[in-house]
Amino acid sequence: MTINAADYLIFDEESGTYIEDPEQAVRDDVEKHHWLNVARTVAKDWRLYLMLVPMILVFLLWRYFPMYELLGSFKLTEDAKPVADQYYSGFSYFRTLLTGTGNTELSSQFWRAFRNTFLLSFYGLVFGFPMPIIIALFFNEIRSNIARSVYQVLTYLPKFMSTVVMTSLVMMLVKQGSDSTGMQPGVIAHMLSSMGLISTETAYAGMLNNPSFFRAIYQISGIWESAGYDSIVFFAAIIAISPTSYEAAQIDGANKMAQMRYVVLPSILSTIVIMLITRIGSLLNIGYEKVLLLYNPNTYVTADVVSTFAQRNGIAGSLKGMASAAEMMNNVIGMLLVIGANTISRKASDVSLY
Repeated sequence: MTINAADYLIFDEESGTYIEDPEQAVRDDVEKHHWLNVARTVAKDWRLYLMLVPMILVFLLWRYFPMYELLGSFKLTEDAKPVADQYYSGFSYFRTLLTGTGNTELSSQFWRAFRNTFLLSFYGLVFGFPMPIIIALFFNEIRSNIARSVYQVLTYLPKFMSTVVMTSLVMMLVKQGSDSTGMQPGVIAHMLSSMGLISTETAYAGMLNNPSFFRAIYQISGIWESAGYDSIVFFAAIIAISPTSYEAAQIDGANKMAQMRYVVLPSILSTIVIMLITRIGSLLNIGYEKVLLLYNPNTYVTADVVSTFAQRNGIAGSLKGMASAAEMMNNVIGMLLVIGANTISRKASDVSLY
């Protein structure tokens, strides 16, 4: 390949010589002093970058460094040796979990946990995702700033309770009763029993001891805990809508419901799509803390998820490699769901994460 001066220089007709293009000179200067400009920017806004240090440390310690232990999914785990010195076992753990090779009971437990993980996440997506949008729409219709502030604080508060406190409240509300001691069942269990929605025997046995009630309790408590706080994003998108859009809709004779349908929802559609993609990405990432605090051996059939399966067999048991393989498969599937949802969204609505 031949390089000519005309490829990088321009011809000056007055002097009859080639000179450097001024725009190219500026680009060369910027590239030459790139790191100097970066250093100046950091020095100018050093306080903002200093605030990033704790978050960077959190991600390094809790997100990136633990990836080293993923090697345990492919090695024979031995407590006496570090992961790097253990023998390579290939995909034996994955074969056991997927096909039951060598341990059919463990494989059946994994598939049960995977099914429960998907169902809990899917129900949360179907019933839990629309609730913040509905709450944000209601907040937008409240004209009194004082009343809106009170309602927002009341709906945000559950999010700031720890998981232990929240699950303790749930357990108290649906706790079991005892005829021998005269202890009544929880308030919710007693109310449902009085209304005839559940039997008295079920109320006294404890709703959390009944597998058929676990998913409903998990979803309702999850909506109560996070729906109000999650509505902040949608409410911020709603208040950014120009008032002229509402005025134009009112001139056309649109009532409140019509304004929501034809003005508000289309205006926040991009926000809804982005939040939906991120929600789909975490579809299989059930927080095991809440499940771990609420479930018991009686409800494993509907409550056991991949994270609690890994905790029970890895930390509490001796199958660390198997637990690591289970979590790795769960995360890989979640990554594929993000890519798929983002691709579909980009082709269907031109709105995507990347």
